[in-house]
Amino acid sequence: MSEPPDWSRLLAPSLADFERLAEAAYAELPAHFRALCEGLVIRIEDFADDEVLDHLGAESEFDVLGLFRGRGLAQSEAFGASGQFPNMVWLYRRPILDYWAEHEEALGSLIRHVLVHEIGHHFGLSDDDMMRIERGAA
Repeated sequence: MSEPPDWSRLLAPSLADFERLAEAAYAELPAHFRALCEGLVIRIEDFADDEVLDHLGAESEFDVLGLFRGRGLAQSEAFGASGQFPNMVWLYRRPILDYWAEHEEALGSLIRHVLVHEIGHHFGLSDDDMMRIERGAA
């Protein structure tokens, strides 16, 4: 059995740490799922901005774990890609850390879960579809 980590010396994951975790989680997703968001940009922020919180009707800045903005493949083909922003996912570090502290789930798994759900809901995937995608990750 391995030694538990020395929590007295560990720091909370930084924005850069989160970015590395998110990129690794995204890279582990099945290729057919990643193809939905070719060129996806992943942004890490501590919290969603006030505009996002207001738009989503959030009661607290801790209510929003992530956000997807972009176009699906069919929308991109219908309207052309000229001048449009890339598909983007925002992961909000502090709400994710807060959720992580209250649940028994590995941080990397939680980040992968938020990524899959933000992308999946945008493309109209069911919760069952998204669970299969998560299970298909490395």
